[in-house]
Amino acid sequence: MDIPILGFGTWQLKGQDCVDSALHALRVGYRHIDTADSYGNHLEVAQAIKSSGVKREDLFITTKVPRSLLGYDDVLLSCDRYLVELDIPYIDLLLIHWPNKDIPIEKTLEAFERLKQQEKIKEVGVSNFTIHHLEDIKSKSFKVVNNQIELHPTFNQLAIQQYCDQNNIKLTAYSPVGRGVDLELDTIRELAMKHGRTPSQIILRWIMQRGIIAIPKSSNPKHIEENFNTADFELTDEEVKLLNNIPQEERIVNPPTSEFHY
Repeated sequence: MDIPILGFGTWQLKGQDCVDSALHALRVGYRHIDTADSYGNHLEVAQAIKSSGVKREDLFITTKVPRSLLGYDDVLLSCDRYLVELDIPYIDLLLIHWPNKDIPIEKTLEAFERLKQQEKIKEVGVSNFTIHHLEDIKSKSFKVVNNQIELHPTFNQLAIQQYCDQNNIKLTAYSPVGRGVDLELDTIRELAMKHGRTPSQIILRWIMQRGIIAIPKSSNPKHIEENFNTADFELTDEEVKLLNNIPQEERIVNPPTSEFHY
């Protein structure tokens, strides 16, 4: 499956702000929209899609099932609700938003497979899964095509990328600019000046040249456009390595219910 390498993230976008931002992204040229049940903005995303006039077959829509709704029946009911809220006949990529060790993963994935058979979803993926979680899925003979994770220069996820590359799992980077903190790094700013680009464009280019999908979020029209215009320049191999070697920090996204360390 071909997932557009640049998507528009909608986390924390609400109400008319979400409608306007997603609509602007679609008009700029984005064709991949990322949302989630827990974002509470399916209806706004649907409104933006309808207003854009972009055909369904030209769009790639990703949404996510929360960890509290991963039981077999809950997954089926949730997907039906998402289709109504998003006003679309199918979802391109449905993700398990967070792992939940209290609900058997095989039951969750059986429900996802049922949805595939019913053609309500195209593909199955996960989010915030570690190598341990992915190995568990593999041991149960299920296949996922995507893992959406926090990934930015100060949390580069090189180890899990190597694992996912070896197992034909595409990575998607959320919080690609580290919630803005990484934009201030000297290395990023120096490369931005060298290439005549913004720090955000440098980071997105680095992510995409690693073969990773990026889903930047913004409600600023200028930033939405800048983030989209990253296809007409390249970093050298040396520059990619330089960014790979930026000192690493702790995760930014690590809620109490996460299972990164179990």
